[in-house]
Amino acid sequence: MAEEKIKISAVSYLNTKPFLYGLQHSGLINEIDLSLDVPAVCAAKLISGEVQIGIVPVAAIPQIKDAKVITDYCIGAEGEVASVCIYSNVELHSIKKLLLDYQSRTSVKLAEILLKRYWQYLPEFVPAKEGYENTIADTTAGVIIGDRTFTLKNKYKYVYDLAETWQKWTGLPFVFAAWVTRTPLSNEFVAKLNKAFEYGINHIDEVAESEQPNFPDYDVKHYLSENISYPFDHNKKEALKKFLKLL
Repeated sequence: MAEEKIKISAVSYLNTKPFLYGLQHSGLINEIDLSLDVPAVCAAKLISGEVQIGIVPVAAIPQIKDAKVITDYCIGAEGEVASVCIYSNVELHSIKKLLLDYQSRTSVKLAEILLKRYWQYLPEFVPAKEGYENTIADTTAGVIIGDRTFTLKNKYKYVYDLAETWQKWTGLPFVFAAWVTRTPLSNEFVAKLNKAFEYGINHIDEVAESEQPNFPDYDVKHYLSENISYPFDHNKKEALKKFLKLL
């Protein structure tokens, strides 16, 4: 009888492509059942037990029973991330309503923490639905994340990068998503995951080249190599601890 494959939920955003490249170019792809989802769905699948491993928004970690962060890699930023921002046509302290992206709890919570503690200003928070990007106008602003942001930089007068602001405030990088499991995994399997992810990150040039046609007006290589920071190092672990405490 064939051994059951380990189910993994990964994010379908550009920033996860180096991980996917590593999985697809290693023998590990044959040992796993991979699904691609938005961050909130990755977390939901892990919580429900539908998958054994997910790259989940870190704000969801406290909701996951027996959550264990695995691998030496994450989706992080050391300064400007470029794909998690508040977009507005008025200055921050003139925003009356802030529409909150439905795709990731972490970005929404980060925005709330920064507004309350760093900017010391609280507009009305409004959970948003699909298509909300088109309703940003006047004193209504929005938190928008992911690949949808790549065409927005010149669309709105004001852009507030949340990772860059977090670093200004705390002096730390930020971790948006981490690889999490609820299932005991063998050291051998985790080592294979690390090796696959390392391979993908070492081939960012190839990943960028293959993805560039999908984002003709955006510098994919710069985004993957400069805006996103993948190693889950000491500073990022400290940042994650601080963020979870502030939650």
